[in-house]
Amino acid sequence: MGIKQLKINVNELTVGMFVSGLDRPWTQSPFPLQGFYIRDIEELKKLKSLCNHVYVDVVKGRAPMAINLKTMGTGSSSQSVHKRPGSRAPLAPQIPVKPIKVNHQHYPPVKALHREVKSAKQLHQKVYIAVGEILQKLDSEQMHDMPIAETRKLASDMVDSVVRNPDALTWLTRVKEADDYTYSHALRASVWAILFGRHIGMAKKDLDILALGVLLKDVGKTQLPRRLLLKSDLNEKEQEEYQSFVELGVNILRNSQGVEPRVISVVRTHCERLDGSGFPKQLVGDKVPLLGKIAGIVTYYDTVVTPRGATVPTAPSRAVSQLYDLKNSQFQEDLVVEFIRAIGLYPTGTLVELNTGEVGVVVEQNFERRLKPLVMVVLDAMKEPLDKHKLFDLAADDRRKQQLIDAGKKTLDEVQKVEIVRDLEPGSYEVDILKIRDDYLLAGEKKGIKGFISRLTSV
Repeated sequence: MGIKQLKINVNELTVGMFVSGLDRPWTQSPFPLQGFYIRDIEELKKLKSLCNHVYVDVVKGRAPMAINLKTMGTGSSSQSVHKRPGSRAPLAPQIPVKPIKVNHQHYPPVKALHREVKSAKQLHQKVYIAVGEILQKLDSEQMHDMPIAETRKLASDMVDSVVRNPDALTWLTRVKEADDYTYSHALRASVWAILFGRHIGMAKKDLDILALGVLLKDVGKTQLPRRLLLKSDLNEKEQEEYQSFVELGVNILRNSQGVEPRVISVVRTHCERLDGSGFPKQLVGDKVPLLGKIAGIVTYYDTVVTPRGATVPTAPSRAVSQLYDLKNSQFQEDLVVEFIRAIGLYPTGTLVELNTGEVGVVVEQNFERRLKPLVMVVLDAMKEPLDKHKLFDLAADDRRKQQLIDAGKKTLDEVQKVEIVRDLEPGSYEVDILKIRDDYLLAGEKKGIKGFISRLTSV
């Protein structure tokens, strides 16, 4: 059974949590003795001015997912996190599986985002065209003439791009193009898969197989009636017909030249689940190959974040929370933990609110400290647009303030560390995330051009 109360630092508090205890008597505070929900930024500020730590009830209030991310994989995560109220995740018995091998140092440090984004943008367009061409040929039953070799090469190029800088393609997948959902979803899921595989140190050849398998995982849907793809409430017969897309896809790829068996295996098993609740074969545990397990996780995540028919995507933290609820039932726990570590709670392009009340957009990840990304602040504490956006490095700010505390120059009460309070639904406060992205990337290009001109004129 999970722990009901959790002791956390006041800087980790977020709106929606239920405070059940303080680090001092309740009579020394203005808060009610029976505990209370944190309703706004002002209550957060009051708590931080009074306390160093508090106790939160993770059954009554919002679970501290940021703390979960810090403790995941330490051996205590299953004990320190209680299942969220209202979650419908099944309480399945522990399923014996082989632990995954993780090597976070397998690939070199990431390159600067601005150095990679131009080639990533060109690659993004090429992959979109290649996958679209495959689906068009399937629609017209020209299966003998599909550009499998070109798509395989582009999938490998995607892997290379993500290895160099995971943020570049991740930024581009945040764009919800007006193209067909099936292959835009396949492209996004493929980027998540590569980013995940890079994070755990998967071999390049395996990443290539995974990328191509996820890109092609939905080819069987081209053989289904469009009404079936668009309908949200399928009856039992329709559900059975829909699920046939997996075998249809396997058969299509078997009859296509140049498709490796392991790629077909990814397509065949990406809808299988750890507890046997998937399809088409209801495989259990390690009967589902590793690449199929990963394909299942990224498919699920992208479907939750960007569901078919949605006008705006879902906040990433909701998708992460739902995915975390399914560990040890539908998905293998250590894979879920590492995937969440790979993308962070706040992926690039996420709209976030800071504990200062300001609102910004995550523009670059800090791969050492996932909860401390680089944020472009666009709204002030009153949620009014700033005349000039400001770039804020949460990790650098935290290091600077912690040095003051360690040196005895400031106390924790005197130093307000800036934290992300929560992520917001895309479109909140009418913030144009894509414009902020373009301005940020363009600023990098301008900086590079100015530097080049400066070097020329100094010769």
